Parts: sequence; structure tokens; C-alpha cells
Amino acid sequence: MTNPVKIPALLAHLPLFCELSADEIGRIARGSREQQLARGDMLFRRGDPCNGFYVVIHGRIKLALTSPQGIEKVVELIGPGQSFGEAVMFMDKPYPVFAQALTDTLVLHIGKQVIAGEIDSDPVFCRKMLAGLSIRLHRLIQTVESISLRSPAQRVIDYLLQGLDEIKEGLDVQVSLTANKNVIASNLNVTPETFSRILRNLSDAGLIKVDGKDVCISDIARLRAYEE
Repeated sequence: MTNPVKIPALLAHLPLFCELSADEIGRIARGSREQQLARGDMLFRRGDPCNGFYVVIHGRIKLALTSPQGIEKVVELIGPGQSFGEAVMFMDKPYPVFAQALTDTLVLHIGKQVIAGEIDSDPVFCRKMLAGLSIRLHRLIQTVESISLRSPAQRVIDYLLQGLDEIKEGLDVQVSLTANKNVIASNLNVTPETFSRILRNLSDAGLIKVDGKDVCISDIARLRAYEE
């Protein structure tokens, strides 16, 4: 289990809490609890009541929904240091998706009452929370824009390059696929076959090398400029 002493530092790095004071972070940390999940465990199901929100400490969570035809659509993949469920908590509605652990995962649950208490006692805290939610909303809009306006190949490249903006050009970079190809393809709104084809095309172009879940990017600049 993660040492509780690390929880305030984890919370302080979240966009939702990055503007809060150490005392505020401390009170929220004391009102949180850890929850261990094995691979495949459901954290919550669509329609369950929302009594707070979650932060991934380690592991990975899949947020998804299932159509009436039984087709699963992955809405978002949540990794270490990321939070989810905040907006639903404030809306006072049940979860619109289900959350499932893709690997052995440790999450931190932050109760709705803890957040509500801070908001009621401090209007400044409320404004800071709104600022944090605005940051998350902006990121979700960017995701929707990418799916709507960018080609399948560009979406896959964006996925491979996420978090690599600061990497120097000309260096080989190793990245790992964060889930199986079916899950990633659903999240990028492409078929698994299309996802695999794009990886093959990028490999044939000499831009990447794929070894299972490990991907070596040999030229970030060329990969970023690639058009299919």
C-alpha cells in the first residue's frame, strides 16, 4: 500500500487542487481512503450513486459504457496522478459510465462530504475548485476535438506522442501501450484492425518499432509530421 504521507503531495499535483493551500490539502487527505483493485475489478457501474471522486495512485482505470447492442465504448483511460468523477459528484447524479481496473490498481477515494465542507466554509476554495474543473474541461474538449477533426492516423500518433513534448529531437524514445489494442482503439474511436494497420504503416515507414506493448519512436519530428 502507498504510504499515506505521500497522499498530500499527490493531491497537490492534481489540476483540481494545484491552487490550494497546504492546510486545505491536508484536510482533504485526511478525508480520503485508499482502495485496492485487482485487474478486471469494477470500481463502480453505470447508474451507481456518486459519493465522491477518485485519483489513481498506481495502475490504470478504464471508463466506458456499453451500447444496447453490447458494444463497449471506451470513454477515457485514467493513469497515475489523474482524477475522475469530479463533475458527476457536483451534479449529484449517478455515474454515466462504468470504471474497471485494467491492471492491479490503487485508487484514492475523496468523499463528497469533505469537498462540500470545504466549499461551505471557504468561498475562495470554491473558486479554486472551479478553476481546477475548468482545466479538466479544457482537456476533455481537446480530446473531443482530436476525435472529431483529426484522421485516424493522427489520433494514433497523438496517442503515441502524449507527454513527449519536452523530449529532444533525434533521440530514440521508448513508450508503452497503456492497455490492450482493443481498448486503445475504442478510446481513439477507431477499429482494432485500423489501429493495428496504422501501427504497421508507421513501422513500415521507419518511424516506430513495435515489440508487443513496447513502441520505440525513432524520429519524433517525422512521426509528428506523418500523414497517411
